Amino acid sequence: MLCILYVTSVGALLGVVGVLIERMLPTGWPRRWVWSLTIPLSIALPGYYRGHHSWSVTGALDQQTRESMGRVIHGASLNLLDPAWWARTQACDPIINQIWLIVSGTILIWGLANVIRVSEIVRTNEDRGASSNGGIVDGVTVVVTDKVGPATVGLFRSRVLVPRWVLALPGVQRRYILRHEDEHRHSHDAHLLFVASLPILLMPWNPALWWQIRRLCLAVEMDCDNRVVKALGDANAYGELLFRIGEVSSRGPRLQPAFLGGIGMLERRIAALVAPTRLRSFHRFLIPAAALGLLCVVLWMPHPIVGAGSHVHASAAATTTTPARQR
Repeated sequence: MLCILYVTSVGALLGVVGVLIERMLPTGWPRRWVWSLTIPLSIALPGYYRGHHSWSVTGALDQQTRESMGRVIHGASLNLLDPAWWARTQACDPIINQIWLIVSGTILIWGLANVIRVSEIVRTNEDRGASSNGGIVDGVTVVVTDKVGPATVGLFRSRVLVPRWVLALPGVQRRYILRHEDEHRHSHDAHLLFVASLPILLMPWNPALWWQIRRLCLAVEMDCDNRVVKALGDANAYGELLFRIGEVSSRGPRLQPAFLGGIGMLERRIAALVAPTRLRSFHRFLIPAAALGLLCVVLWMPHPIVGAGSHVHASAAATTTTPARQR
């Protein structure tokens, strides 16, 4: 449990650092790479620190301090300064591990079911005949569906799924949608999101990781929006199209990456296109300082463990308390 709290805290702090770095980037700069680095760092750093930068919770607590503080909070159900309490928390590990496996298995089954569902949709629509349901529209190879999409799917062979109603849109709006999905396909966004989502199977209990992946999805969509507007122009018309399609779209499950993106992202994407926020003068110094400070906290903070493990922090604490007792 202590490990879960530490890993989640590290992910949350690194996520805030990622948001601050995103905030510093000029308008139109790619943002996906911020989260492409933040997510693996949030996974690798706790694992490395457990072996090379750990801190024994029970060993670092001074006996006299525990006794004095124990009298102050005597009777409390959770005595955080009591080594026996930390030892008792380890008894919950088997239950936590069982829940962990069940949740990971559920996510895996859901993901496989979604893959089968999408594969069936693609196969069914391709079998209807290339003349009526496939081909090239505005220079983009598409698979026309009844309702699903617009979205880009497939890892080994990427396909652009376009619902039939998109073909009936005015030419300019249709080109915006098709260009958006084609940008996803050429940038291999489906592969990026797939690889970035794999750690969820290992750490489904980590809310910070879920949040980081959601930020990556938003960054992927915003990067794609910027490329489309750069290629076709008129950010206002593109933002208005996003808003209108978001209003009339069905409430069924959405695929990633997709023109509409995730639920709740449209407002941020439209605001970034139409009215990007400019940094004030003091923000140009405050935001980098805050990001650097949080990063230093993450790099300094050791991995807490329960047991006899020690670290230079614990050794230093023991060294400073021993002379005090001798005096």
